[in-house]
Amino acid sequence: MGRNRLAGETSPYLRQHAGNPVDWWPWCDEAFEEARRRDVPVLLSVGYSACHWCHVMAHESFEDSETAEEMNRQFVNIKVDREERPDVDAVYMEATQAMTGSGGWPMTVFMTPEGEPFFCGTYFPNRRAHGRPAFVDILHAVDQAWHEQRSALAEQAARLVEHLRRPALSGVHAQSPSRPGLAEVDAAVAALLNSHDDRRGGFGRAPKFPQASAIDALLRAHVRTGDRAPLAAARTSLDHMAAGGIHDHLGGGFARYSVDDRWLVPHFEKMLYDQALLARAYLHGWQVTGDERYRQVLDGIVGYVLRDLRHAGGGFFSAEDADSEGEEGRFYLWTPAEIESVLGRTDAAAAMAWWDVTPVGNFEGRTILNRLHEPSAPLTSPAIDDLRSRLFAAREGRVRPGLDDKVLTEWNALMLATLSEAAAATGNADWLAAARANGEFLLGALRRPDGRWLRAWQADGGARHLAFAADHAALVDAFTRLAEATGEARWMAVARDAADALLERFTDPGAGGFFTTASDGERLVARQKDVLDGATPSANSLAAASLVRLAALTGEDRYAAAAGSVLDLVGAVVADHPTAFAHLLLAVELDAAGTTEIAVVGDAPDLLAAARSAWRPTAVVAWGEPYPSPLWEGREPGYAYVCRNFACRRPVNTAAELIAELET
Repeated sequence: MGRNRLAGETSPYLRQHAGNPVDWWPWCDEAFEEARRRDVPVLLSVGYSACHWCHVMAHESFEDSETAEEMNRQFVNIKVDREERPDVDAVYMEATQAMTGSGGWPMTVFMTPEGEPFFCGTYFPNRRAHGRPAFVDILHAVDQAWHEQRSALAEQAARLVEHLRRPALSGVHAQSPSRPGLAEVDAAVAALLNSHDDRRGGFGRAPKFPQASAIDALLRAHVRTGDRAPLAAARTSLDHMAAGGIHDHLGGGFARYSVDDRWLVPHFEKMLYDQALLARAYLHGWQVTGDERYRQVLDGIVGYVLRDLRHAGGGFFSAEDADSEGEEGRFYLWTPAEIESVLGRTDAAAAMAWWDVTPVGNFEGRTILNRLHEPSAPLTSPAIDDLRSRLFAAREGRVRPGLDDKVLTEWNALMLATLSEAAAATGNADWLAAARANGEFLLGALRRPDGRWLRAWQADGGARHLAFAADHAALVDAFTRLAEATGEARWMAVARDAADALLERFTDPGAGGFFTTASDGERLVARQKDVLDGATPSANSLAAASLVRLAALTGEDRYAAAAGSVLDLVGAVVADHPTAFAHLLLAVELDAAGTTEIAVVGDAPDLLAAARSAWRPTAVVAWGEPYPSPLWEGREPGYAYVCRNFACRRPVNTAAELIAELET
């Protein structure tokens, strides 16, 4: 049938399905109108470009002409990129989890022409296997039920919609009458330590995800209290993740997660958000411990993003696939013969001993490079650096995994915040230049002339879809930290504009916190509120932490009040479910312990260096160009001013005095 409607979409994932014999529609009103006209259900398929099982289901079913014929005859078929439309994904993933007890991608949902789901699942094979029914059998069963048992389907849909419309957190806890404080943070840290794998790092059992926000919470606990236990746990996780196969030992960066409990075998796709969050964790690990291994991992992550995920205009691409040449992980795997062909026999022996390469291999007869046999040992040496560069150059000649070249506002903002903070902490001018370029790209490509932010951009189609709460919240943090890194006032103005839009369009004036979609955005079957941290921080966690910091820099109480509404919403739940609120713990600490405001006035590089001399998680720094804020009022050039808990210390003009003020 040639190419379907997805050929004109900006999402690379959607365009991957443009040649399917399935008569796909993008998510749009016209698709639901067509379902009403034909009186058939809607089949919604949600995935993303780096999803291995999404590709499997596409090859097995969506590229099969007989299966496609059944889909086209019985349904209106809609394809959604979960990264481009997280609002759609969130609604129907909650329905899937409610119906099946689990979720994941590809997600397969059958719904009425009004968007009400009545049957949900994930991957279905083309033939009955793995304890799952065949996809075609599912199609026939749903079609039969639609014609013969529609009232039962309507009842099921009504129950699911009622569930979707319940207030946020109703399934976790009743709203707490009190705002969480440091006692809840301490309880959450204790719970994290209790669930931490002290032998191999990480939390819980396989599969293991690199929960960077939880590691950050442990590092902050050590900085705040001096307790060595959270630091030891954080180091164990940082060490083993860096040593494992989840870490790309040649090119830098991390895969999405490990399928085993020792970080050896990754799910090979690389996501921008993981690089942003893990770079932050390794930056803070380096700042707290001084361990150069963590700085090396940080350098590798940033190097990977700037080399392989950067658009020429400064934006960052979303992901690289797990597969290349039709095989999962092929790009990253080695045999002894391949290594010897690049390095020669003597150097190959050294490389294979260093990265645990064996004739048997550790993944389908080939080897994932790793250092798990010495997880606390150095990750490199001058001799190893030479071997690495030669193997990396050889690997660059292979067929690369597919690139998802869309630019997402939220994920770029996460990376921009990390890059800005890392540039300020390390003094790396190249990183600072890349951060500025990314800020300029976001302003030029993803903000409309009327000031409205958009969610996604791609070179072939430009930007589309109104930005969500998570986009705005991440932008507030990104531009605040870019202002702190550069000393340029314009970035504070952008941060305030993003915060004002967040408050104006996403606030829930009744229950508190922020809805996922804007008040004037597209209406789905339910308007949800993103409160639980997952692979990325939730919109509400990001907003709470970002707004507290913005309030400290601007003196605007309304930003702090909006952050407080999030904390009031979640109450003491953070202590009971620490991994689900790991990023929110930062906002709780900022709110409960108070922020430290540092103003460095005039040209005083020694004072600025002192302000940046250590990781101070609750500190904000104003310097360079003044902007509207009490931090600048009545301040003399050449001095640094420190304020804490609504009280200001005496001004100082030497680095030693400033450090003394900050350490008391």
